[in-house]
Amino acid sequence: MSAQNTNAATPAAKSSAQSKALTPIAWKFPITYSILALVSLIFFGLIGRDGETTFRIATGGDLFAIPDVVVSSTVAGLVLSLILVVMAAASIYFALKRITLAGWFPMVFGILFVVSFLAWAGGGSGGVIPLTTLLAGALALSVPLIFGAMCGLVGERSGIINIAIEGQLLAGAFLAAVVASVAKNPYAGLLAAPVAGALVAVVLTFFAVKYWVNQIIIGVVLNVLVVGVTSFLYSTVLTENPELWNARQRLPNLPIPLLSDIPILGRVLFDQNILVYIMYVVVIVLQVFVFRSKWGLQMRAVGEHPKAADTVGIKVNFTRVRNTLLAGAIAGLGGAFFTVGSGLAFGKEMSAGQGYIALAAMILGKWNPKGALLAALLFGFSKSLGNTLQSIGTPVANELLLMLPYIVTVLAVAGFVGRVRPPAAAGVPYVK
Repeated sequence: MSAQNTNAATPAAKSSAQSKALTPIAWKFPITYSILALVSLIFFGLIGRDGETTFRIATGGDLFAIPDVVVSSTVAGLVLSLILVVMAAASIYFALKRITLAGWFPMVFGILFVVSFLAWAGGGSGGVIPLTTLLAGALALSVPLIFGAMCGLVGERSGIINIAIEGQLLAGAFLAAVVASVAKNPYAGLLAAPVAGALVAVVLTFFAVKYWVNQIIIGVVLNVLVVGVTSFLYSTVLTENPELWNARQRLPNLPIPLLSDIPILGRVLFDQNILVYIMYVVVIVLQVFVFRSKWGLQMRAVGEHPKAADTVGIKVNFTRVRNTLLAGAIAGLGGAFFTVGSGLAFGKEMSAGQGYIALAAMILGKWNPKGALLAALLFGFSKSLGNTLQSIGTPVANELLLMLPYIVTVLAVAGFVGRVRPPAAAGVPYVK
């Protein structure tokens, strides 16, 4: 009996092995790892920079002090580069064996490459890398991107392509600044911001659902419209009486007792204003509800197969409108970070293309809240890295560092991160 089972299983095993052998080798990532490892080895290790780099971890008020970590720039760069070379070789081996790498592999590789780069950048003049400040800045710069990515995710999972995230962020920033200034209360502005984002979504759904207009065109037009309206009101109303209409109002930080005193994580995660805490809740709720609730099942159904959803009693267009309005409100909250969240007055086009980067983060995260969060944090970290290195006087041109988020955006949209599949019915109007 055992021999028969073995013989029966043999053809299936052979078929699986043959299918695996016919699968083309994916060289994209091994080549990328190899190039980055060689760059690190040559420039950060072999050439290197004389001197030491100090990684500052502790800040005032920490529950316990962590001493600075001082390393030789050349030695640290060489050791980390050799590890990267080993990892690149491992990626080539697994590619030849057609074995998929674990999800932690690119994250660990990226962290080691960044640390190697920081060790090199801080050398020469005894540079100090403030890790806590770097990470706190990365989170702050990621907030509007995370809200925007969540907005795009909810919309596209429901079948509505939302290119208007840029306009929704800008509208949220504008209305938050105006309402907070008039009421002299930043929390009033925070409540107004999602209303502005939802109003833009109303126009989007009106044309997309009722009149079946191309959703990408609508989104682009809405972005231009919001930029024009806010710029006009800024020039004619806000600048004439800024004390009334555009005074700075800032949401205060609300440190969580004990947690905010933890070194690094305390200041980065638990010493924030309420808008950042709302962001945590939004991401967690969406991660759970999109995949583990009736609402999420209906949303994914109308985004993947609306006809099938209609046959089981789901109101497809109503679901799309409702979820897109919710998505617009989420983007409006992200816009509030530009003004009341950062303590700034409203300025023309202050969203500065963040909505498009948020779309790229959504694609990079494969329409998954957790993945979109990590992608947005990557973009925010690249910006914060440029700001930090500029402050310590690194030899790298700041213009190159400022280009990094947009380079990552282009690579993400071009599909460099791997094959991604959007919801099947995204952008397709549903006719009952």
